[in-house]
Amino acid sequence: MRSLVIKCTAGAEDAERANQAFTVAAAAIAAGASVTLWLTGEATWFAVPGRAEEFSLPQAAPLAETRDLVLEQGTLIVCTQCAARRELTEADLVPGARIAGAASFAESVLAEGVQALVY
Repeated sequence: MRSLVIKCTAGAEDAERANQAFTVAAAAIAAGASVTLWLTGEATWFAVPGRAEEFSLPQAAPLAETRDLVLEQGTLIVCTQCAARRELTEADLVPGARIAGAASFAESVLAEGVQALVY
């Protein structure tokens, strides 16, 4: 099975798009894929403790639970520039989340057998 790299660019201001990225990540993990979820822009806040817990979308799984699934069985990465613009460091993020830049993203999506999606 191919690896899946998902970039979520939307935060609570675009709840359905943000939720879709997390839902697809969870479904891919359940299917046995190796999943990396990148949070950029306003989605960056979902890696901060308490922020995903505040998110609510009718008929959607709790975002914090999906985020935690990614942390347990995949990889959760926050964009370096996005974190810096919000004055966040790895110490501000949920345990297991890390910060990485565009070069790491490019390397991951250009790897053999990887499918990339952007929401």
